Amino acid sequence: MNIHSKKIVQYISKEEVVTSSEIAKLLKVSWNTAEKYLLELLIEGKVRRIKKEGVNIWLGK
Repeated sequence: MNIHSKKIVQYISKEEVVTSSEIAKLLKVSWNTAEKYLLELLIEGKVRRIKKEGVNIWLGK
């Protein structure tokens, strides 16, 4: 797990529910990059995703 992934997992465990935009701001990266990191964590089973009205909502495991 890279440094960005660790930051994301820690942030989600603290906040419980986050959006891709919040992660992008946290890491100071584009929305697309944040989404890529989150999808990798989803595949690894570290986070969960709920798609609501076209918005991805990310939750901890």
